[in-house]
Amino acid sequence: MTAIDEARTTGISTEWWRTAVIYQIYPRSFADGNGDGVGDLPGIVQRLDSIAELGADAIWLSPFYASPQRDGGYDVSDFTDVDPLFGTLDDARELISQAHQLELKVIVDIVPNHTSDEHRWFQAALAAEPGSPERARYLFRDGRGVNGDEPPNNWQSVFGGPAWTRITEADGTPGQWYLHLFDSSQPDLDWSNEDVRRDFDDILRFWLDMGVDGFRVDVAHGLVKQDGLPDHDVDPEGGSMGGDDDAPTPYFGQEGVHDIWRRWRQVVEEYGRDRILAAEAWIHPLSRMAKWVRPDEMHQAFNFAYLAAEWDADDQRRVITESLREFSAVGAPSTWVLSNHDVVRHASRLALTAENPQGHGIGPDSPGLPIPELGLRRARAASLLMLALPGSAYLYQGEELGLPEHVYIPDDARQDPTWFRTEGERYGRDGCRVPLPWTADEPSFGFSHAGESWLPQPEDWADLARHAQRGQHGSTLEMYRSALSLRKELGLATGELLWADSEPGVLAFECGDALVVTNFSDAPVPLGTEEVLLASAPVADVLPPDATVWLRR
Repeated sequence: MTAIDEARTTGISTEWWRTAVIYQIYPRSFADGNGDGVGDLPGIVQRLDSIAELGADAIWLSPFYASPQRDGGYDVSDFTDVDPLFGTLDDARELISQAHQLELKVIVDIVPNHTSDEHRWFQAALAAEPGSPERARYLFRDGRGVNGDEPPNNWQSVFGGPAWTRITEADGTPGQWYLHLFDSSQPDLDWSNEDVRRDFDDILRFWLDMGVDGFRVDVAHGLVKQDGLPDHDVDPEGGSMGGDDDAPTPYFGQEGVHDIWRRWRQVVEEYGRDRILAAEAWIHPLSRMAKWVRPDEMHQAFNFAYLAAEWDADDQRRVITESLREFSAVGAPSTWVLSNHDVVRHASRLALTAENPQGHGIGPDSPGLPIPELGLRRARAASLLMLALPGSAYLYQGEELGLPEHVYIPDDARQDPTWFRTEGERYGRDGCRVPLPWTADEPSFGFSHAGESWLPQPEDWADLARHAQRGQHGSTLEMYRSALSLRKELGLATGELLWADSEPGVLAFECGDALVVTNFSDAPVPLGTEEVLLASAPVADVLPPDATVWLRR
């Protein structure tokens, strides 16, 4: 029996992560418990019941580790401590405990590609000599050209600008260069180093011992670099995180990364079969991405091909068909996603009228700014379509409220390193990270009892506040609550998708006990006599454009 056969015959339908709806919390923007204008762990604990009430099965927390916060916590200075900005280790224990009492699993972010430049490992490397064990933890190299004045190669940072920074040695002379695929404050680790691998085994065990149920792995397509670190020219119109199968990069998608994930799988399975690894892997095509979720590697991989699919019936059908085929071929579920903390919120992205590569963001001067009403209409339709698909799904905080991207953040309020490293050429990700609105009539919309907010909130978010939508028939929040409840009742997550005949511009399929229809066309589509269970827009005898309906089979 092969590993894939075994995965298919050992009770996979009972494994929670195969069908779970997982709610992403971006801690600094969820809820502020101490009034400093930044979300924190106690704030999350106070609002956990809202996620349980929504009907989610688990939460995923973006980083809350000790950090200088130059990249929203993805620059980690201590992987086994909580940053005082967010609370304490006791607060983390309380959050895990309270979530479990609410029957919510807890997934935490882990950031293995790099550390903060303030991490003790990197500080030791700076103080050590070239060629030392301390420097061997990172990718230090001598420069090219006269006196080593040029970077070791031409690689560019994901955030813009060179991916190399030169240090000054202890004696004051210009020294070696270190690699940072992201900000200069985030030096890349050298994963060919056994000390690095061993230390991360211990970091995983630390949090597993605390009771977490799994890890979302940042840049899971990274870590391993091609031998010799050859030059590489990137597509200037491409997304920031790679994934182009036509132009593979020497620092993303290298085959050696799979050995790391096999090792991590063994670590998490020391704690039982219900602890998981979820990959952030920007890899194309889907047949390559599926390698990250083979039975001895990760459990889930975010389906970014689906996230990036055009608002078009044919393109959606192609991506869904390919996803189900490729992931099932390795015994894994497809893990659907429409928004997260790194991309333009889908309530805006689906109504852009110009190209917007991943990582660039949108702002006042961006071409093709979204049409708000169209964006929300399409976002609601897309969400109902996604939640009807078999497998697991991730929700990003605020999408259940229909939050759009905040386009008009003042320049002096922006904080994303992309904005600074590109000298304002790219707006970056601040627009999708704005703190949530909880109440319509309180300062900072109830995000902070002191009325503070680390990023400014749009003035017109009052109607989108959670308490303003709760119990309101037809609101986006109530649509999501109904969808998550019906998803279980109708067996959608565990069902088999069968395509149904439909008109051009319309997508229709059967799954579980539902017939799902999405109208991507510009004209209304007649409906049959089936019972309407849920719809993203008012329906009668017809389904309007940019709408999805669930019908009783």
